[in-house]
Amino acid sequence: MFSEELPTVADLDELTRFYRSDGGDDLYVRWSRGPGVDLAPELAAQASRDGLTGVELPGLSANSLRCEPWWRGRSTRLWLARRLYDYQHLRALRGPGVRPWLLRGREVARGPDNEPLVACDEPLAWVADEVLREARELVDAQGSPEWGPMDRRTAHLPE
Repeated sequence: MFSEELPTVADLDELTRFYRSDGGDDLYVRWSRGPGVDLAPELAAQASRDGLTGVELPGLSANSLRCEPWWRGRSTRLWLARRLYDYQHLRALRGPGVRPWLLRGREVARGPDNEPLVACDEPLAWVADEVLREARELVDAQGSPEWGPMDRRTAHLPE
């Protein structure tokens, strides 16, 4: 059983230090009500649900924080900001009590959006709102007119 008593990463610099000290290859961020809900002992398995069909997925839907080799030494801080920024809409979409938290895990499958489905080995920390604010500011400061969160609700397809 996992406890809700996790430390909180207070700002983007702290997240960057944490990532660098850990190595980052097995670190993920999950947007949910937390490990107390996702990893409850009464659950048969760690699982998520597909939002379109309701199908149970064989793992927790999460996003890897691993820096890809093609990033080639660019800012780790910007990489992490981008990973948080991309999915910030999930808080509003999934309702009250949803917030990001970090976990150490291993990928067990891929979800319908090609997202990693992971088995959580260890919940690590909550991510504070300040980190999300800083992530938005840093990504917005890049000035890309083509960039925005991966929020389907804002997508408009041509008719």
